[in-house]
Amino acid sequence: MTDALGGHAEVIVIGGGIMGLATAFNLAKLGQKNIVVVEKSYLCSGASGRNGGGVRAQWSSETNVRLMKESVALCSEFATQMRINVWFRQGGYLFVARNDARAKDLEKSVELHKAHGLRTRMLDAKQAKEVVPELDASRIVAASYNPDDGVVFPWPFVWGYARACAELGVAIHTLTEVRELLTEGTRVTGVVTSRGTLKAPLVINATGAWSPEIARMVDVTLPNHPHRHEICSTEPLKPFLRPLVADLSNGLYFSQSMRGEIVGGIANDHVPDGLNQESSPLFLQLYAQALTETMPILGSVRVLRQWAGAYDITPDGSPIVGFIDEIEGFYQICGFMGHGFMMAPIMGKLVAEHLLGKSTDPIFEHWNLRRFREGKLVPETMILG
Repeated sequence: MTDALGGHAEVIVIGGGIMGLATAFNLAKLGQKNIVVVEKSYLCSGASGRNGGGVRAQWSSETNVRLMKESVALCSEFATQMRINVWFRQGGYLFVARNDARAKDLEKSVELHKAHGLRTRMLDAKQAKEVVPELDASRIVAASYNPDDGVVFPWPFVWGYARACAELGVAIHTLTEVRELLTEGTRVTGVVTSRGTLKAPLVINATGAWSPEIARMVDVTLPNHPHRHEICSTEPLKPFLRPLVADLSNGLYFSQSMRGEIVGGIANDHVPDGLNQESSPLFLQLYAQALTETMPILGSVRVLRQWAGAYDITPDGSPIVGFIDEIEGFYQICGFMGHGFMMAPIMGKLVAEHLLGKSTDPIFEHWNLRRFREGKLVPETMILG
């Protein structure tokens, strides 16, 4: 929507990415009225439209395993329920370990996965090569594989939520920048945007890597910060790669899209601070070297394009979710590292239930902002890129 903005709402969601839209959709689904989503750019302009689309239940923390088991299930139902094709394919995730320490980490994670009913299993190098015959397994010590993990096409996933929101009466205003948060005393009362002022008793900050900028408008300091992450896509190839392959030693990951491209990324610590979504030659060098060492047959494949998005990094690798102590009515749902996209289906559901008094999930205490002040960190280690 591009009309003038003003008046009153019951809920304002800042951020039209998948996390904000999933939250708005679930709130509306549960009966909440008068919800407004404001997005400073276009849908899919941020991380929601710039990621690799991976969806996995393989994590190292009990919380993330539990949540992502539910999120994978929601993803598998999404196309039918939302009436939009998101090209969800469950080819699995294959994590490879190149040293004994990483192998032990995978073993611990696999035991946790099994305790939660996942089909993850440990593999040796030979078994990993049976799953992906094109791998160079000479330096692989061990691997873990869950056949139920998968990949979706990000854009229609976002569009599906947006359309469902609109059908439930949620107003989505794109090209609408929030310039000020209104307060009375210690309570948020609304927002001033580039197209008008809107009042509301509840404001949700779902802007990902931009969330610290929004919080600073009311003198709140969030500990998360943006980190540029780049992705590369090759020319289409005949389909041959079923799972997404991930290497925890260097953050490499890659999969094959439904159109045949090899799509992936890798960790790169040598990037400028701040919100930067530009591409770099260094990334392509790091990615090409790691990719061809892992799968030599890709050495002559031509690159079509590369792009970048912003990871939303927290000190312990876990999100920031819930109300904050400093300002009443100001709710945070950010800090999801590079994995907010895959967690959005379950987080949107749980956050909506929490806001409407229907959920008491422990994440709303464990992931609260105050944990950083109190030293109650909740570390997650299975982070890619």
